[in-house]
Amino acid sequence: MKLIEFGLVEILSLVRKGEVRVVEIVEDYIARIEQEDQKIKAYLTYAFDKALARAREIDSKKEKGKLAGAIIAIKDNIVTKGIRTTCASRILENFIPPYNATVIDRLEAEDAIIIGKTNLDEFAMGSSTENSAFFPTRNPWDTERVPGGSSGGSAAAVAALEAVAALGSDTGGSVRQPAAFCGVVGLKPTYGRVSRYGLIAYASSLDQIGPLARSVEDCALVTSVIAGFDRKDSTSSPLPVPDYLAELKTSLPKIRVGALEESSLNGVSQEVASNYRAILRLLEELGIEIQRMTFPSWEYALPCYYVIAPSEASSNLARYDGVRYGFRAESRELSEMYLKTRTQGFGSEVKRRILLGTFALSSGYYEAYYARAAKARQVITREFAAAFDRVDFILTPTTPEPAFKLGEKQDPISMYLQDYFTVAANLAGIPGISIPSGFTADGLPLGVQLLGRAFSESELFRLAFLLEKNINLKNNKSEI
Repeated sequence: MKLIEFGLVEILSLVRKGEVRVVEIVEDYIARIEQEDQKIKAYLTYAFDKALARAREIDSKKEKGKLAGAIIAIKDNIVTKGIRTTCASRILENFIPPYNATVIDRLEAEDAIIIGKTNLDEFAMGSSTENSAFFPTRNPWDTERVPGGSSGGSAAAVAALEAVAALGSDTGGSVRQPAAFCGVVGLKPTYGRVSRYGLIAYASSLDQIGPLARSVEDCALVTSVIAGFDRKDSTSSPLPVPDYLAELKTSLPKIRVGALEESSLNGVSQEVASNYRAILRLLEELGIEIQRMTFPSWEYALPCYYVIAPSEASSNLARYDGVRYGFRAESRELSEMYLKTRTQGFGSEVKRRILLGTFALSSGYYEAYYARAAKARQVITREFAAAFDRVDFILTPTTPEPAFKLGEKQDPISMYLQDYFTVAANLAGIPGISIPSGFTADGLPLGVQLLGRAFSESELFRLAFLLEKNINLKNNKSEI
């Protein structure tokens, strides 16, 4: 068995026992990336030299961190000191940050190794990783299909065995949706559970950094390292961080899981709906009570999100003006420089969302759009709170359909609908995890999403782990 085939928990155990050196693991991953990444294109920037140097340093240490041997890929909107960080945008094509994001410092403090920066939809705006300014990433299960987005490069890297785990960011589903498309586990933590310091902002009230990994165990371990209060992020929570991995195998008390009414599956692909029903049956067989639930405000989540997120993006992206850093277009005067820099530096989807957000915030339209969306967000949040008085978790499909073909979604609205099941969690600030749940007849991965009340990551991991153990995924078929 090659080193790249071991999961995170397994490879860390081998390092602790002295059965393998960290430099050997790095060399195996570099060989794998050099062999496969021309087809997948998961990475925008490789950090091979730094990774090898760091591996030699870790091998020489007597006391190693808890992630010694972990080869991690980082979404390219999370800043890394001395490693190019582009947000997959021409406007930041040559930006090399002078500091690390908090999550990077925390990973490296435990001897994790950054192997490279992964591709994404430009500024995390998209659901397919086709909106990258440089090239699209391809799904390792079928290279004619998308890996999802916006964390598509991170999900593809993990699925293609080009990293043992990865970090992504989730603003409306951008960790969970690509996790489902690529057959890996992806967590969006509670808002405030993981520091956003060093995450290049898209929509600040929605963004969260989250891990992608090959198993629930691996995802829990990474989360336990990156989570926790950070004085550099005023929105981070001071609540203590449980040892998610240690608690993983603790039995859950009798629990209740909320399930969507059949009417909520209208418009969902037949295979996704069938898989969802199969997972509900499995939960019942495991002795878990299922309650059918209606969420009247769910249909408003998507339009609410696509007012709030672009509004915040129009403000956050105003800093890219050619004055301080990043791309600057040649021009004769200041106003011309602003216009040319932003016109040439931003891609079409980013421009579309800036225009949407600027319009929603403009004089005479603010109350009609942004203020109403903010009120709708409060209704959605209250609806979730009421739901969690009745049940402990909510189960949904992660996506309305399996991975689609590159170039298939030309209409922006059809692309936005990919976030139907995921955006509500971001609006309410609650955690959600996507786990692999089966395959289509064509062998494409499917995923289901578990949602929980705020700061219930430990319980989410435990239920996800129970499901993972009982969903037998073999030979591109789900045996439930």
